[in-house]
Amino acid sequence: MLTGLALLSGGLLLTGCASSHTSPYQPGPVAGYAVGTGVGVVAGNVAGFGVGAVQGTAQGFAAPFNPDYHMVRYWRTETTPDGRTIQVPYDILVDQYGRPSKMPAPTGNSAPPPVAPMTTTNSPGK
Repeated sequence: MLTGLALLSGGLLLTGCASSHTSPYQPGPVAGYAVGTGVGVVAGNVAGFGVGAVQGTAQGFAAPFNPDYHMVRYWRTETTPDGRTIQVPYDILVDQYGRPSKMPAPTGNSAPPPVAPMTTTNSPGK
């Protein structure tokens, strides 16, 4: 613990010895700093592009195999043959944006009745 503290304080003291003052007759440190910055920026961008491309490709290939699914359940009122009124659940499989999928729900329910699309965004749903 004390060794780490001593090394840290020694390192902080020695960083004060660096100076950016250079002579116009010896521009080597300034030119080296500029070239090093440029190379670092280019190398960092290339590495970032490579990592992004690999991660995007991996997520793209993994998306069809995602076992997570989202269900939306709505209840329909139906009348039984003996005159009782009951609530019947209908499950709809939706994607991550809440849009209904084109496949039937994995619950064994029959397909829900088709819903007419709304003509405008301000009209209430039917």
